[in-house]
Amino acid sequence: MFLRSVLPAAALCVNLAAALDKQVFAHYIVGLTSGQSRDEWQQDISDAKGSGIDGFALNIGAQDSYTDEQLALVYDVASANGFSLFLSFDMAASQWDADHISQVINAHKDASSQYKINGKPVVSTFEGPGQAEIWPGVRSSTGDIFFIPDWASLGADGVGSKGDLIDGAFNWGAWPEPNQKTMSTGNDDAYKRVLGDKPYMMGVSPYFYTNLPQYNKNWYSSSDSLWFDRWKQALEIDPALIEIITWNDFGESSYINNPSDHGHQIVDGSQTYVNGFDHTAFRFVLPYFISAYKAGNTDVQISEGAVAWYRTTPAKVCGDGSTVWGQGGSGSASDGTDDVINIIALTGSSGDITVKIGGDGGSVSAKDTAGKASFYQVPINGRTGQVTVEVNGKSSSGPEISNNCPSSGHVNFNSVSFQV
Repeated sequence: MFLRSVLPAAALCVNLAAALDKQVFAHYIVGLTSGQSRDEWQQDISDAKGSGIDGFALNIGAQDSYTDEQLALVYDVASANGFSLFLSFDMAASQWDADHISQVINAHKDASSQYKINGKPVVSTFEGPGQAEIWPGVRSSTGDIFFIPDWASLGADGVGSKGDLIDGAFNWGAWPEPNQKTMSTGNDDAYKRVLGDKPYMMGVSPYFYTNLPQYNKNWYSSSDSLWFDRWKQALEIDPALIEIITWNDFGESSYINNPSDHGHQIVDGSQTYVNGFDHTAFRFVLPYFISAYKAGNTDVQISEGAVAWYRTTPAKVCGDGSTVWGQGGSGSASDGTDDVINIIALTGSSGDITVKIGGDGGSVSAKDTAGKASFYQVPINGRTGQVTVEVNGKSSSGPEISNNCPSSGHVNFNSVSFQV
């Protein structure tokens, strides 16, 4: 009798992750949106949808007086655009309590734009495992939630030990560790193992560099090949959900848009390494990678072209500004990056492309492939001038490379990008 009553529920659990419609979200820092207009939300949502992104994970802090106003705006705009949202409570940068969390969830859980699983509003966090005990009360006060926290500071096994409190887990670990130029999928595999059949939300990021001494943040995580590597890994891991980190965290250089369109969101102190460093072109490859991820098949339609990204000076053109290699690292960031042009090309084949720096260059062969996406790296070798990339007759140029130290007096480890 006991087994007969338990098996149907177990079968439901077993099939949950596999049965979910795969979705891709982008992490959006609402704490940067003071005074943001409806039109600005509309532009961000339109740009995200145009790139194949299904919704935003809204990172919110307890201390910001404008949060309620901005959440009302974005939920309204998203509902009008068929775009999904879920709340991600920033437990590391602010003090949330159960009553406040429940109040915010209840205010938006019935919006048509609220992303739900099994009819329950999805809720996430940035950190907060020390307050894990508050979430059963939140469930009770909100009529239940589908809880997918980021408790990455615990490690995969630590997250697994709290499995009775969660419905899935999000892994913020989307960058190489200190002193590593690339990352493996070991952590992703560990999360999938401890979660069993609960949904795993995988973090994917294009870049990381921050130099904000007022927040005790000054590190670079190796990002030369990261955007390609992480999407190739996502196709292999095949997680239930993906969260791009981030849409608009300019202070950490992980954004995928143009800072000049979001001037009011740029944190003081980051202007020197963000202004003029457009990351919009990173989005060019998203429709392909997202379609391939959802289809479980890399043989999906492409729009031919490429994205190129690179630093505009050599890594050792001058001092490193005390920037370390990786969060918690001690080595110089200058040792964590190569002086290269990085390119992902979308074509029907992995043929050669042409890359020139200051008019000097030639044909380049692919270093790696993921379906119809090919990855190329071109050493700068001391060359300076405009960067030009040609793919199957299409050609575009990006900002110049220089051997001059930036005006800040130290290397800027952020990258520029452009689309072919």
